[in-house]
Amino acid sequence: MGRLLHSTFFQKLISWMPGLGSLLQYKREYLNFDIKAGLSVAAVSLPVSIAYAELTGVGAIAGLYSTILPLIVYALFGSSKQLIVGPDTATCAVVAAVVFPLAANDPILRWQLVIILTIMIGIWCIIAGKLHLGALADLLSQPILIGLLNGISITIMVDQLAKTLGFSYDYSYLIERIVYFPFKLSEIHIGTALVSFFTLSILIALKRLKPLYPAPLLAVIVMTFFSWVFNFEYFNIRIIGNVSSDFIPTESWLDFDKGLMRDLVVPSLNIAIICFVSMMITVRSFASKNNYETNADVEFKALGIANIVAGLSQGFVVSGTSSRTAVNDANGGKTQLVSIIAAILIGIVVLFFLSPLQYIPTCVLGVILIYSSISLINFQTIVRFFKFDRDAFYLSLITLISVLVIGIIPGMALAVLLGLFLFLRRVFRPKDQLLGVDESGRIHSISQNVQPISNIMIYRFNSPLTYFNIAYFKRRIISYIDESSDPISYVIVDAIPCFTYKDVSVLSGIDELVKSLKVRNVTLILSGRCKTLKNWFKQMNIKLDDEYIEFAYDLYFAVKLAQSKGHMDNKTDDESEHLS
Repeated sequence: MGRLLHSTFFQKLISWMPGLGSLLQYKREYLNFDIKAGLSVAAVSLPVSIAYAELTGVGAIAGLYSTILPLIVYALFGSSKQLIVGPDTATCAVVAAVVFPLAANDPILRWQLVIILTIMIGIWCIIAGKLHLGALADLLSQPILIGLLNGISITIMVDQLAKTLGFSYDYSYLIERIVYFPFKLSEIHIGTALVSFFTLSILIALKRLKPLYPAPLLAVIVMTFFSWVFNFEYFNIRIIGNVSSDFIPTESWLDFDKGLMRDLVVPSLNIAIICFVSMMITVRSFASKNNYETNADVEFKALGIANIVAGLSQGFVVSGTSSRTAVNDANGGKTQLVSIIAAILIGIVVLFFLSPLQYIPTCVLGVILIYSSISLINFQTIVRFFKFDRDAFYLSLITLISVLVIGIIPGMALAVLLGLFLFLRRVFRPKDQLLGVDESGRIHSISQNVQPISNIMIYRFNSPLTYFNIAYFKRRIISYIDESSDPISYVIVDAIPCFTYKDVSVLSGIDELVKSLKVRNVTLILSGRCKTLKNWFKQMNIKLDDEYIEFAYDLYFAVKLAQSKGHMDNKTDDESEHLS
């Protein structure tokens, strides 16, 4: 088996299907954890998928079709060990907004358009993966990830709260729902609230007494049994209801106005980006939590293949689901086998046990989602940002507030935009520092134990120099010299962090800086990238004043060079005075 895994064919296959590689090297001790997590994921995915199908405006069975094959496909092609793919609230809402106006009141046409839209989204994702556009996920910095994950968790909890208490919200935005929640207390349905309370009690009890048991699955089984025995519907406790196995005939798949596909091109591209970015939030969060690496380009391809398979199996758009991934992680899921186990269980239910699903109380689903979302709440990291990095704190907090106030998708967009602005600000106006020497002769930032060198200023600019910050770079050096209480004869610039690529604006700016320093009788010494910098100036045909610029291999050599030149200058001055 080892020789087979190291063969050229299998290496290529595993590079395309990293999940398969993990499964081929599966550790037996993971099996119990994965089975328990798979049972729990299936228990949550079954009713959730049906609910999202209704949100999308297609048959309830389409929600289950959207779960089975995509789960297996992602397990083989994805790089995340915890991610569970499936229908997603925000994505389903966007899909419904796109398809409903085009389909009017025709349910068959609506389902057809959803299928075509799903396949188009998959195609866009595969193309993006081929073009290595997984870098889009790098727009999501750690503060953004933390803020978004907290915001999504709170949104899920508030959204499901109405379901667990038996009333409905009058507003679609989170803040309005929270503000008007006290006025909804009189509408709480006692029976629904009691079912939710008992469900929560089961989850908490099993978590404390039997932590290895699949608590969500057992809670669903117990409460569904009670629903069937005591006829919850008679007491106005909402249940899922009949799950029809209707299926679009294959011959009618493309029996519609093909011109409508043009109206799906731009929305499919937008939804593909939304799906990927939201998925990567979950992927990276759980990868970081469980200490392993993921590949954004691989995730793009895996998402694309999963959506194409979902469409071909008459399902609808899938993405990474934070709540079901949280269920997986909370139950100790170790590998992609969790997805395969969940898919097999859901497939068995579709084939043989559709009827019992109708008795699942919807409030039980809400309690499980709330319980799972609690594990995603992480305010400690935001507080830690406040102590150690204020920019990260404000970015994370603004992201959290944006998601809560304007919604997940627009909040995500605003957060990414703010992240870009913060990056540009740091590049435009980066932090800089003056360096000195400690008692042992080592160069550090100037502090109580690190003093500047007489007659020499060592300067570090903590950003690559480019055309839009070279003027700021020059101003900072000149201002340090002019404001210094001690005379400065040599300015040593650490060239390693700031001279990263050849830019004619930067090199011309250095020439202007040398001229400004010449007026002040100050010599510039560029430390590091000695040969490279000389070649750049030569290639750009920029002739520097050799008397006021020097090149050194490192900071220590630059300091010795400045001190020796200073000593020579002083010696020359002394000789001149002696002759006079």
